[in-house]
Amino acid sequence: MPIAFHWFLPTNGDGRRLVEPAMAIPGLAGGQRPASFGYLTQVALAAESFGFLGALTPTGPWCDDAWITTAALAQRTERLKFLVAFRPGAMSPTLSAQMAATYQFHTGGRLLLNVVTGGDDAEQRAYGDHLDKDGRYERCAEFLQIVRGLWTGGSVDFEGRHLHVEGGALGRVPDPIPQVYFGGSSPPALDVAARHVDVYLTWGEPPEAVAEKIGRVRELAEAQGRSVRFGIRLHVVSRDRSADAWAAAEALLDGISDEEIAAVHTRMQRTQSEGQRRMLALHGGSRSQLEVAPNLWAGVGLARGGAGTALVGSHEEVADRIEEYAAIGLDEFVLSGYPHLEELYWFGEGVLPLLEARGAWKRPVGLAEGMRTGTIDAGGVSFGVVPERP
Repeated sequence: MPIAFHWFLPTNGDGRRLVEPAMAIPGLAGGQRPASFGYLTQVALAAESFGFLGALTPTGPWCDDAWITTAALAQRTERLKFLVAFRPGAMSPTLSAQMAATYQFHTGGRLLLNVVTGGDDAEQRAYGDHLDKDGRYERCAEFLQIVRGLWTGGSVDFEGRHLHVEGGALGRVPDPIPQVYFGGSSPPALDVAARHVDVYLTWGEPPEAVAEKIGRVRELAEAQGRSVRFGIRLHVVSRDRSADAWAAAEALLDGISDEEIAAVHTRMQRTQSEGQRRMLALHGGSRSQLEVAPNLWAGVGLARGGAGTALVGSHEEVADRIEEYAAIGLDEFVLSGYPHLEELYWFGEGVLPLLEARGAWKRPVGLAEGMRTGTIDAGGVSFGVVPERP
């Protein structure tokens, strides 16, 4: 099965470094890049033009709402799907099912759902959610059971430990039914994935660790008589030459002190997320030995929570690593880079054509036709000269 690619919409802002200074430094490119609707439209249109399947839009108090943002962006795009992250603990299952149906109707079926159970008690309490981690996964399973029941078009009566719905029904069912994406590394998370989701997502660990996790989820799903597809969440730094890519990766940490890295590490150690703990273990809070597998760099996790690794290298090296991950069972790659617009072009122009030529990826639409610059011999770069078309 051909690989599918998703990009990322930076709804909390963007920049040339992992952490940008509050004020731009004169004479140095960079600074805070706001997540304006105009900028997000540029990113979405670029992802669509390169042939990405969708775009992940995050959830959290640190970013804009994914439902509202992507509903607006859907009116500026034509084919791109939106992988909308949301927290089941903050929404009614009936309302969520209704929102998904409405979204599908008005966008022509371009909604994908990324269910975020929540791995941090303090952040969940900010949303009014006071369940512990085990309780959140129990509720998530109940939530998905109710939502899937509503999507079939019937009436739903459900009384669980955490959720209670009487006579739930929708006036419109989603067409098509959105694919449900889900991530988590703890045993309760793997159980929810095996029972209820379509695509299980892992953060970018070394291939051996990813293969082991995939095997566990696959076995659990088979025991339920189900099959699950698999995806991975990674950053990318891809350049024409490997040395340039590694220099660009190191530059992402410019201006971030060792003291700031230590503070991030201390804060992240308090998380209850097993996936976050696994990310922290890759770098241990140190700048040394950040290449934790060939072309897999753990430097992003020094300054940011969440997905903390990046594929770094020449376009050929990055394409090779993607094919290695695909060989162990990954069908979908959710990628990002800093800044998201520029890195999208590096990947789209450098890596995607290689994967297309190798038969690992199929472009969903043809390249846009337009003017060509021609060659110097043909005078195609001279003012007023129209180059001959091949």
